[in-house]
Amino acid sequence: MAHTIRYAFGKSSLGPFGAALSERGLAFVAFDAERAELEMRFPGVDLIEDPGELQQTIARLTDLIEHPKNDATLTLDLRGSEFECRVWNALRSIPAGTTATYGEIAARLDVPRQAREVGEACAANKLAVVVPCHRVVKKDGGISGYRWGVRRKRALLEREHRARLLQPVAANPHGTVAI
Repeated sequence: MAHTIRYAFGKSSLGPFGAALSERGLAFVAFDAERAELEMRFPGVDLIEDPGELQQTIARLTDLIEHPKNDATLTLDLRGSEFECRVWNALRSIPAGTTATYGEIAARLDVPRQAREVGEACAANKLAVVVPCHRVVKKDGGISGYRWGVRRKRALLEREHRARLLQPVAANPHGTVAI
């Protein structure tokens, strides 16, 4: 019995994107996506273009692209190796507006010598922005490759950084202002 994946396309200031939902959750978000990419990523499934069914998902993803933040409320269908899923879950714990290096992610996973493999897992990510591989940078803090373009990676990081700077300072639990 073939599984069904419903998909639709949206537009953002960073370009068009596609999204796909399985019975288990959001399985795909990619900039510049086309049906051919979905066919390649999900062989043997019934692909149904369904903009009506995904209308709220597309709106939510558009908001996430325009106003990046951590969104743990999205139900995801992570499809990858055990190691890739561990990396992707670690990426989701990086707060919006901050970055981590490939080596730091590897160390968090107790595989400190596997920074290159972390990079490969980032490249295999099927959930742009939602699994924030754009928050991973080189050891020197430089921006390295991004599957959907370095220009988009830089724009996402800048948006997150700006949003973080605009957040109100957390209140001191003792009611005094720290100076």
